[in-house]
Amino acid sequence: MPSLAVHLARALRAVVGRELLKFLRQPSRLASSLVRPLLWFVVFSAGFHNVFGVAIIPPYETYVEYKVYMVPGLLGMIALFNGMQSSLSMVYDREMGVMRLLLTAPLPRGWLLVFKLLASTALSLLQMLVFLLIALAFGVEADLANWLLAIPVMALGATMLAALGLMLSVYIKQLENFAGTMNFVIFPMFFISTALYPLWKVEESGALWLVQIAQLNPFTYVVELIRFAMQGQFNATAFAVVLVGGAVFFGLALRGYDPQRGWTRQRG
Repeated sequence: MPSLAVHLARALRAVVGRELLKFLRQPSRLASSLVRPLLWFVVFSAGFHNVFGVAIIPPYETYVEYKVYMVPGLLGMIALFNGMQSSLSMVYDREMGVMRLLLTAPLPRGWLLVFKLLASTALSLLQMLVFLLIALAFGVEADLANWLLAIPVMALGATMLAALGLMLSVYIKQLENFAGTMNFVIFPMFFISTALYPLWKVEESGALWLVQIAQLNPFTYVVELIRFAMQGQFNATAFAVVLVGGAVFFGLALRGYDPQRGWTRQRG
């Protein structure tokens, strides 16, 4: 009889390997995933270069160009959209794809969800690294050593957002409901954060309630964690929020996919 490790290895190959191979066999998918952040990067960095004079705020020790400030936020955008895309993939696979079969396999449900989480994180990280190379080509000044050290932090942020998408897939029962649900998740999380502008700019305009919401937004801490890491600094608060947030989201997803409690039981 094959051991548990063999079963887990087969499930890992089925979930993670399948997602990576699908992505690598579709170069157009990589291009389309980068169109959105590149459009923001090119248009906004040019249009708002003189509007947003980013002051000396942590983690920066001097005034920085707006395009330098934008990069961590756009990296977070890539991870956020890919996490939600993985949620859509999970809904589809659960209804008529491979996950429908895997969820009935004699393996702990938690392992299958971990593998799905790893697949989404790997895809997000790959896209984020490609975007960093493009940012360098556009003349973004960077300390390459700090950027390399930021890769584990980027992976952690991508994992938290993938866990959020996994949790949402519990409650999205049909593909038709996906677009509406995502509009209530992606855009508020992205815009009410520090991805495109520092919070002092929002506070200066008098919108204190927006500042408070942004401070409660887990995506803000993903962006700040990446931003500090790319400057060779460690943001302990952001790290704690991202780590705990990822654990909570995954725990809720695991509960939702528990056949005795969540989605399976509701479906009968």
